[in-house]
Amino acid sequence: MEAKDAGTAVPWPVGLFASVMGLAGLSVAWRLAARAGAAGWIGDGIAVLAWLVFLLLVGVQLQRAWRDGKAWRAELRHPATAPFLGTFWISLLLLPMLLPVGMPARAMWLAGCAGMLVCAWRNFLQWTAGTLEEGQVSAAWLIPVVGLLDIPLAFPLLGPPVLGEVMLFALAAGFVLAIPVFSLVFGRLVSRAPVAQPTLLILLAPFAVGFSAYVAMAGAVDALARSLFYLDLFLLAVLLPRVYSMLRGQPFRLSWWALSFPLAASAVAAQRYALAVPTMFSRAIAVALLALATVAIGALAWRSLRGLVRGEMLVPVATVR
Repeated sequence: MEAKDAGTAVPWPVGLFASVMGLAGLSVAWRLAARAGAAGWIGDGIAVLAWLVFLLLVGVQLQRAWRDGKAWRAELRHPATAPFLGTFWISLLLLPMLLPVGMPARAMWLAGCAGMLVCAWRNFLQWTAGTLEEGQVSAAWLIPVVGLLDIPLAFPLLGPPVLGEVMLFALAAGFVLAIPVFSLVFGRLVSRAPVAQPTLLILLAPFAVGFSAYVAMAGAVDALARSLFYLDLFLLAVLLPRVYSMLRGQPFRLSWWALSFPLAASAVAAQRYALAVPTMFSRAIAVALLALATVAIGALAWRSLRGLVRGEMLVPVATVR
C-alpha cells in the first residue's frame, strides 16, 4: 500500500468521531456540575448536539464506504489511521450515558463494548507484529487504550452484573497497556521526533478516563483515584501550553477535534473529584476545567460550522490505497 501525496485532503475522516466524544464528555461534565448548582439544561442541550453530530457522521461514513469503499477500508487498516476507528466505538460507549436508562441505551453500550474490545485487540495485534517503524508511533495509539478504559464508565448504570469480570478485564488491560504506549509516545517527544500536534493531548486521557473508570468500578475516590487525578492535572499543565503554542497562528483543521475529548474527560474527572472531595481547591479546579473545556469545544464547533458553510471541510492527512 502506498500513501497518497502529503497534500491530498481526505473529507470527513473516521477520526471525526472524536468530536462526538468531546461533546458527549462535555455533556456529562455539565450534568455532573448540575449537581453542584449549575444549569441542567446546558448538559442536556450539548447531549442533543452530540447525538446530531453522531448521526451526521454515521451517514457520511456510510456514504464514503459506498462511493469509495477501497479507500475507506484502507484508512481503517493503515497503522497510522487504524486507531481512529476507536473513536466510533468510544462514541457508542459514551452516548448511552446521555440517554434514559433502558434497552436502547443498554444495547448501544453493549455493542460499543464488543466493538471496542475487538478494535483494541486488532490494533495491538498489528503493533506487536514487528513490522512497524519507530516513526509510525503516534499519540493516536492511545485511542484503543482509552477505549478500554471507557468501557466500565457506564457499567454501574447500564451493565448487567454478569459482565463485572469483563469490566475489570477492560480496566486492568487499559491501565497496563497505557504504560508502554505512553512511554513510546513520550519517547518521541523527548527525542524531538514529529508528533501530531492536536493528538498530543490524548496523553491526558488514560489518567482522566482512568480516574472516572476506576471510581465507577470501586465506588469511591481513594488514594489511587486521587493519584490518577493529580497526574492528569500535571500533564494538562505541561501539555496544554505546548499544544497552544504549536497551533497558534495556524489555519484551522478538523483534526483539532482531537483536543476535545481529553479536555472534556479532564473536566468530568474534576467534577467527580469535587463532588467526592468538596473543598475550595477541588471546586475551583472543577470550575476552571469545565470553563476551559466549554470554551475550547465551543470554539472548535464554531470554526467547524464556519468551515462547513464555506465548503472547507477537508483535513490534509496521508491516506492509503
